[in-house]
Order: sequence, then structure tokens, then C-alpha cells
Amino acid sequence: MIDTKRAAALLCAMNRILLLTHVRPDGDTIGSAAALCLGLRAMGKEAYLLYNPEITETYLPYAAPCWAPEGYQPDHVISIDVAVADLLPENASAYADCVALAVDHHPSHGYFARETCLNAEAAACGEIVYEILTEMTEITPAIALPLYVAIATDCGCFVYSNTSAKTHRIAAALMETGIDVSAVNQQLFRTKSKVRLKMEAQMVAQMELFDHDRVVIMKIPLALRQEMHATETDIEELSSLAPQVEGVDCGITLRELCPGKVKISVRSGARVNASEVCRQLGGGGHKAAAGATVEGSLDEVKSAVLRAVETVVSQ
Repeated sequence: MIDTKRAAALLCAMNRILLLTHVRPDGDTIGSAAALCLGLRAMGKEAYLLYNPEITETYLPYAAPCWAPEGYQPDHVISIDVAVADLLPENASAYADCVALAVDHHPSHGYFARETCLNAEAAACGEIVYEILTEMTEITPAIALPLYVAIATDCGCFVYSNTSAKTHRIAAALMETGIDVSAVNQQLFRTKSKVRLKMEAQMVAQMELFDHDRVVIMKIPLALRQEMHATETDIEELSSLAPQVEGVDCGITLRELCPGKVKISVRSGARVNASEVCRQLGGGGHKAAAGATVEGSLDEVKSAVLRAVETVVSQ
């Protein structure tokens, strides 16, 4: 494992670089990769992001200027915010065995790259990329904007427990470049589509409480998405709703991806280790936020995740 200084030195020696993001891409993977791509380009290097077919309209503007042309042949491949190779999109699977550098902040990282720059204490991968870039080039407003998106989204606009003083210092440094964070925060955290609000209402109306009302499960059945004609943009980050219930310290969201396959998202406090819950189900993540994708019906997966919670809960 290497530190950010060594990672910067490796990148400085590279050219023709392709950056990979993870499936169902969030603001951290897209923002961090876009910022690193722009930083590398500022140094005169050829760098691109591999197109991610699951990107939503929310994050497309940050990635679109960096997409690689079809058929691009890189000399070096870098993964950003990817915990394990299985989380690479299908079109990136051919690169799984040739990743030169993985930059990540997940404790469940699988060490699939030749070199790994990992800081499990970082609130977002964007914090690590910021440190790498400060070793390489000036942080311009163009670079600062996607980095701010990366950090702000992964710490819930600075309200999640992973937020640290360092997180705030980096955000302040990015703001000092002159970026318009008010517009970004309005778009990402203060605006919801009508469809999303209707879906939230259904999820709350049908939520189930367990463990003396300390654990809540909310569901997103495939039928609900179809009934609402919901897009991926409407659905993303719905997992943040469950832990907002008063008295709850473990919020679980079950999203039916297709018949027989369910995505689990766990958001928890200190009493429940979310990463350990999801590890038992084939996934991983952080102590306070983790996920897994498993086979089974919504009811079967609900039973499985509740059993996992019981084994790791701290009374």
C-alpha cells in the first residue's frame, strides 16, 4: 500500500491514462475521477474516464467532458473509489486484471491493483484525490468543482458521522478557488423531483420497525418504480431516507433491481456495524454505510439482513 505522495509520483510518470468508476456511480466516484482526469490533463497528460453506462443525469455534467473515445487504448488504468473488482461496470471488466493504481477509502478494499492508495479514515475518496492532486498541480476551479461534489455527496453535505475537521478544511480550500457551492448544494441536496417525493411517501407509509424500533426497513419494489415511471435519477440516494426516522440507529433500504435480485443499503450508528452486516451478505463498505446485492425476493432478503444485524449488533 502506498501514500498519496507515492501515488502522485506514480501518476506523474504515466501517460495515456484511463480512469475507472464503479457500478451505480455516485458523486464520489464520478467527482473524484473527473477531478483527477482534469488535473492530469492540466499537466499535459492524456487522460480519460471510461464511460459508465449507469451514470445518472445528476452526475453526467461532471463526467461528460472526460469520456474516453470509443476504442481508446490506454497505457495505464486507474480505479477510483472501487472497493473490489466485482464493482467495476461490465464494460470495464476487461481491465480488472491490469489496474495499475487503485485509489480508495473503503475498509473492505480487495487489493486487486498492482498498487493501492487507501485511506479508510477519509470521509470520501475525494479527500484522497485532493491530496494527490496538491502534490501534482494547482487546484483550479474546474478541478475543485467535481472534487467538492465528491466530498459533499459522500458525507451528506457534511452531516454524516464520517465528516471530520479535515473534511471541512478541504471543502474550504476548494471553496476558496471561487466555485459556486450554493448552486451545487441546491441541486444535490435541496431539490427533489415530484416522482421522488411520491416514492418517499410510499416508502415511509410501508416502513417496518424492528429491535425495539431501533432498526427500520424501507423497500423499493420494482413495481413501485414501474408505477411511478421513476428514473435512476429519481431513485438515487433514497437510502438516505431510512436513517432519518426518529429513534432509529440502523436504517436499511431494500431495492428490488429485478425479479430475484435485491440491493441492500445499510446506514447505521455505532451500535450496528454496517460493513459487517453487508460482509455477511457478500458486500461491504464502511462501519456507518455499506451495501450488498443479493439473490432472493424482498421478503427473503429482509429476513437475511435482519439475521445479519442480530449477529453484529452491540447491545
